[in-house]
Amino acid sequence: MDAGLFGGTFNPLHNGHINIIKYVKQVFHLEKIFLFPSATPPHKSVSGLAPARDRLEMVESGVEELEGFYASDIELKRKGPSFTVDTINAFKKVHPPPVNFFLLMGSDAFFDITTWKKKELIFQTIPIIVMLRGDRPGIDPIASFIDEYISKGYKLNRGQTRFTHELLQPVHICNVPKIDISSTMIRARLKDNRSIKELVPANVENIIKKKDLYK
Repeated sequence: MDAGLFGGTFNPLHNGHINIIKYVKQVFHLEKIFLFPSATPPHKSVSGLAPARDRLEMVESGVEELEGFYASDIELKRKGPSFTVDTINAFKKVHPPPVNFFLLMGSDAFFDITTWKKKELIFQTIPIIVMLRGDRPGIDPIASFIDEYISKGYKLNRGQTRFTHELLQPVHICNVPKIDISSTMIRARLKDNRSIKELVPANVENIIKKKDLYK
């Protein structure tokens, strides 16, 4: 069984997140995708960050009616900053083979991966799917980035838009639909008392209003 891992602050989860990973799930024939909110993200400011349990509740509510999508509190159970390599290993302990995991990330996160803890272990441990939106650079900058910062042993199979390596896990490129929704936009609209209808799942909107988040 192939499954995806998709982490983030989800501050809040929105329809852009959902529509993009639904697209990836279909393209890569993933049976399941696990979404896991970060407790203490090491690369982002905590200013304006909703409590971790509230963000988890939003993710749980946002995907509860979607087949094959699951919320996980795996990072919330750990103390201290949330490092992706630790999360990958934790998922593999809970879901051993024949489950095959893929790590899903946006292109911005991928270009930031050189600052991640033990990044070399990530490339040894799990295939990566880079979600490339329409307004992002093409695959040539990604090829240059991999060659300079990850490993010169990666080769691009353009027919499959996949970078392969003799010793490391592959890096896949998925050209996802361009969706102009962001968590920053939603928080700004809430501060201005503007509607977020259609930008987030209805259940998520209800939680935000009930708990008076992002005011």
